[in-house]
Amino acid sequence: MIRNTEELEEFEGGYHRSEPPDFFRNLRIFEALWGEGIAPGVLPPNDPLEGLETKIHLSGVINVPMHSGNDCDCA
Repeated sequence: MIRNTEELEEFEGGYHRSEPPDFFRNLRIFEALWGEGIAPGVLPPNDPLEGLETKIHLSGVINVPMHSGNDCDCA
């Protein structure tokens, strides 16, 4: 169990900043994860549009409008 989450987050942040992005490594990871989803029959979904209305509704509720310039009252 991780007891000091702040120290872990600091370590992870430093590690990710020190590693350059690697498209092909990320693609291999994605393909491996996709294979893990295909094996038990979870991926691809039977109906890719299932739940789309709910996702659209949630994205509208969760979405925070972005302000440009100085019209943001952010502190």
